[in-house]
Amino acid sequence: MLYIVLILVLAALAGVVTALITANSLWAWISIGLSVFAGIVLFVDWMRRRSAAHSATEEPSTAEQAVAEQDKDEKTAKADDAKTDAAKADAAEDAGRAESDVDAADTADTVADDAEVTPGTEPVEAGTKDATSTAMLPAAGELDDDRPVVVDDAVEETAAAEPRARTEATPGEEETDAADLLIVSELDAEVVVVDEYPRYHLADCGWLADRDTIPIEVAEARELGFTPCARCGPDASLAAAHRRRGKSRADR
Repeated sequence: MLYIVLILVLAALAGVVTALITANSLWAWISIGLSVFAGIVLFVDWMRRRSAAHSATEEPSTAEQAVAEQDKDEKTAKADDAKTDAAKADAAEDAGRAESDVDAADTADTVADDAEVTPGTEPVEAGTKDATSTAMLPAAGELDDDRPVVVDDAVEETAAAEPRARTEATPGEEETDAADLLIVSELDAEVVVVDEYPRYHLADCGWLADRDTIPIEVAEARELGFTPCARCGPDASLAAAHRRRGKSRADR
């Protein structure tokens, strides 16, 4: 395209020279026409190059937008999966507690039914609140100190399972102030989460024990749907630390 413009300019220049030599105005008009045509060709070429550059700039932007949308969809899907897993874990824990209570009640009833009435003992009247309190109390002077105390294995397992159930239960959610929430939502401080549990914690939270933790920024954890642990209070701790750092900078 530039070669065509150059040829037209040279032709226009030749027309000007010819008009000057021959004193004929026709050659001057031809020169002007060639110059105008060369200008039009040059403008069209410039517009074509500009459109091509604009299209090349828009294509990467569209690709980046598509990648960003895909990442957002993936994060949303992960958050939904985490909430579903947490709900399933809570339901399983509730079912386990209910089964433990039923087993404990059945064991207590079995022990009460199998107990032998010793001469000189008086049974407790029916209608008491606790079924396990229907044991037989021996009369004074008839207690054999050498007789071993028999403890049902099922009762021991139930008593040991209750502390474990309380330890496995998901801690409550921290009630975060509005001011702390604004600060935490913009922090890049790191917290930890546990797979299939809906809370995020500080690294030294006592509930974590020996669980496998996943480090994550607190702002990202909130975006994925995790909530703060009421036991270690990550929101209040991180907001207070942020305020202390800001105050120390202001003092300096």
